[in-house]
Amino acid sequence: MRRLRQLAQRTPPGRERYVDLLRALAITMVVLGHWGVTAVGYDDGRPAGHSALADLRWAWPLTWVAQVMPVFFLVGGYANAASLAARRRRGGSAAGWLVDRSARLVRPTTVLLLVLAAGAGIATLRGADPAQVRTVVWFATIPLWFLVAYVAVVALTPPMYALHRRFGLAVPVALVVLVALGDLGRLLGPAALADGNYLFGWLAVHQLGFAWYDAARATTRAGAAEAGATPGAARAGATASTTAGAGPRGLFRRGLPLSGRAGALLLGGGLVALVLLTAAGPYPVAMLHIPGERLDNAAPPSLALMAAAATQLGLILLLRHPAGRRLRRSGPWQAVIAVNAVVLTLFLWHLTAAVLLVGLLDALGVLPTPPAGSAAWWAWRVPWLLALAAVLAVLVAVFGPVEARTRRPPATGPAGTGRRRLRAGLAVAGYAGVLVGLLLNSLAPKTAPEPLGLPAPALVAYLAGAGLLRLLRSGRVGRRRPG
Repeated sequence: MRRLRQLAQRTPPGRERYVDLLRALAITMVVLGHWGVTAVGYDDGRPAGHSALADLRWAWPLTWVAQVMPVFFLVGGYANAASLAARRRRGGSAAGWLVDRSARLVRPTTVLLLVLAAGAGIATLRGADPAQVRTVVWFATIPLWFLVAYVAVVALTPPMYALHRRFGLAVPVALVVLVALGDLGRLLGPAALADGNYLFGWLAVHQLGFAWYDAARATTRAGAAEAGATPGAARAGATASTTAGAGPRGLFRRGLPLSGRAGALLLGGGLVALVLLTAAGPYPVAMLHIPGERLDNAAPPSLALMAAAATQLGLILLLRHPAGRRLRRSGPWQAVIAVNAVVLTLFLWHLTAAVLLVGLLDALGVLPTPPAGSAAWWAWRVPWLLALAAVLAVLVAVFGPVEARTRRPPATGPAGTGRRRLRAGLAVAGYAGVLVGLLLNSLAPKTAPEPLGLPAPALVAYLAGAGLLRLLRSGRVGRRRPG
């Protein structure tokens, strides 16, 4: 608690605490959502889990709020823009930013993969069926599907932020148009045209985070200038702050409108678009995967999901000031800090917690398997969630310090052009290795016989990329120490 109080007291006054709250809430909702809709049964005598959403049609509209991946990419865009801009103000490079940014993402993920591979290897040596081992690991690594997209947008942050600075809000608009074209491919063919939506959809939301950062920073700077200004100058500064950061007008403005009016327009317009696209259009009502539906709104992101993202953004803007005032209090802000310190650990390990709990209850012969949506299933939700929370708390206590104790690498001296280019090339290669490894695992069939639970090429590619990024962060490759 003392550590949390110290961190809360050292929070810079200009920090947008609301962004941290949204990140914590988004991951918490993902964890509780995955746990809450899980229905467990037996398949060929073995425990198997599936989503109960297909049996809960009344809950499909609730996914317009419960599908919070857009929120995570929105706040990710804000945080990445803030971090990159600060790095450049200190004279740093985009390549150096990429290398340092990888630490918080790659270290906890590496631990997860190594632990799962070790556990799978031991199970295989003890006679477990490699196909069954793969199924268990496949379920535990479902969160890595999201991480593939997020690592990709982080790697693209420097060039995409440059595009944002040049073209502003026209960039996410263009990306949404590409998403719509991809949807046409899914509806009319060729279906492969929609594959780009995995990137275009999440990049569009990420770009809005850039716009939010630019608008918030401009407002903060205007407020700081007003604090030392004369009354007349302060009034002029207040007027300027309403358009600060906008630069060019219209679609080419860089700052996201943050007013309550803008929030109401986004909320209302997004809801109207969602109703039209799902009621009169070809899109499912659910923003999460439902087996048997013609389209999947989330994989890849669809135009309907972009409308849901606009709706959520409107709600976020409407709640921004009330939430910001509450976060000035020490207690709520310390809670947000605590969750954010291990936010990726919570996300990465929450399905592993489900695997462990199901395995334990099955071994004891007391695993409940009520039909999804039944009274018994609903009655089991509370003890099920509490038991999962207890298992996850243990996992976070063991593996959370890997994330919480991640520190910035030591300062480095200036490097020559050749070293900068080498460092940039190696950083790109490291990210590529991580992405290829994560993608190969996600694409591999869940019943493929894998003695380590993970495809060997996926594990090799990931560890090679992660190892290269670790070497770059250590300063042993591609940069020179000061002095």
